[in-house]
Amino acid sequence: MTNYSKKLTAKNKFKLSEYSTSYDGNISDDEAKKALKDIRKKIADLQDKMYAHDRYSVLICLQGMDTSGKDSLIREVFKAINVRGVVVESFKTPSEEELQHDYLWRHEIKLPEKGKFTVFNRTHYENVLVTRVHPEYLLNEHIPGVEDPNNLPKDFWKMRFEQINNFEKRITENGMIVMKFFLHLGKDEQRNRLLSRLEEDKKNWKFSPGDLKERALWSKYMDCYEDAILNTNKKHAPWYIIPSDSKAVSRYLVANIILEILSQYKDIQYPEMPEEIEEHKRKYKEQLESE
Repeated sequence: MTNYSKKLTAKNKFKLSEYSTSYDGNISDDEAKKALKDIRKKIADLQDKMYAHDRYSVLICLQGMDTSGKDSLIREVFKAINVRGVVVESFKTPSEEELQHDYLWRHEIKLPEKGKFTVFNRTHYENVLVTRVHPEYLLNEHIPGVEDPNNLPKDFWKMRFEQINNFEKRITENGMIVMKFFLHLGKDEQRNRLLSRLEEDKKNWKFSPGDLKERALWSKYMDCYEDAILNTNKKHAPWYIIPSDSKAVSRYLVANIILEILSQYKDIQYPEMPEEIEEHKRKYKEQLESE
């Protein structure tokens, strides 16, 4: 059986060019869709057990270029989980209130409660991706010493990587299981998906001219992704590089990794019934049956 979490973890000397956007394993889209149904039920069972255990929480981070399939992946992978057990948070342009705090604040307040999953659809990594491609956005944060986006303080991005690493280290040390997925999409496949948004009426609403402006910066984004993953790929919060030219296969791979990682936590069990209840369980049962 393939160990997907090991196979798809970013290497220490990460180079994005060494990772394919198409999965090299022998699984078809139909096989992936069928297998996913069973995997997501197992994830849901583990989440239910984790909720009762009340010691751990799970943070799933999804990053990828436009059209990489984040929304549909969330819908398909987590659809079996009880609605009380999973929350999806999407991070778009920061609000005025959010800009009055440090850049991690809006992510901090959306972290999962114990026993629950939270999925970040785009994440705190936007702060070393979008703001790095468009450094002028940093001026909105009113950071001391940042007056010229083209003349940032020395080691500014290195400092941010360290802050993110410290943030993730703290939350994992307190019982949060963090999994970070980069949905690695090919540029040609993105072109096809953008065209489908223009050609299919039911997808027209998804298209934005801004998608083309960001697509023109593809190479710069890939450089920033490579640098971010290289600098924040840690044992306590690893990056998984998911080939995403096939949506069905990418969902299958992400679900497999989630199941593999959670299955390693053998201490996650349903709590035992308190001794005083266990002792009188037969009496309680007879009382209910006699009603």
